[in-house]
Amino acid sequence: MDENGRGGYLVFVWSPNGYRLEEQPGDPPKVGMTSKDGERRYVVAKIAPSPLPDDQRLCAYLLPASA
Repeated sequence: MDENGRGGYLVFVWSPNGYRLEEQPGDPPKVGMTSKDGERRYVVAKIAPSPLPDDQRLCAYLLPASA
């Protein structure tokens, strides 16, 4: 949890219309791990600092997984 009381991590989920930013509980996934969002599968491309100001959480960037 950061000094603003926020726990978990952020996720940037790629789509053809751009990225969607979401909050997730727990620890961030590792680079290379896969996840599902509905019918779509994604791979964690990178872990980086949060793009939000004064937010100490990490952010996972998800890209579509190859079939």
